[in-house]
Amino acid sequence: MTSVTAALAAALALTSQTSLAGDAQAGRAKAAQCAACHGIDGMSKLPEAPNLAGQTEDYLVKALNDFRSGARQNEMMSMMAKTLSDTDVANLAAYYHSVGSK
Repeated sequence: MTSVTAALAAALALTSQTSLAGDAQAGRAKAAQCAACHGIDGMSKLPEAPNLAGQTEDYLVKALNDFRSGARQNEMMSMMAKTLSDTDVANLAAYYHSVGSK
């Protein structure tokens, strides 16, 4: 019984760490501030900015959260990500994932 309880607790902890279900439409509106570098369609307009279209939501959430926390450093992204809420991060991840999934 103890191993089942531990496995259930581990699964619940993992689930709570995954991204919130994002709203792609809200993410599109928020992406306007990202468009100068990453393009509104997630296809970068600058060689030093990565394409975001089609990336997995989990990857995008982790990357943005790492910029927010300082675990990942980039002058522009660290500054921009600090202004994002958890909901903004989930919405942006949902949007950029969806534009590459069509």
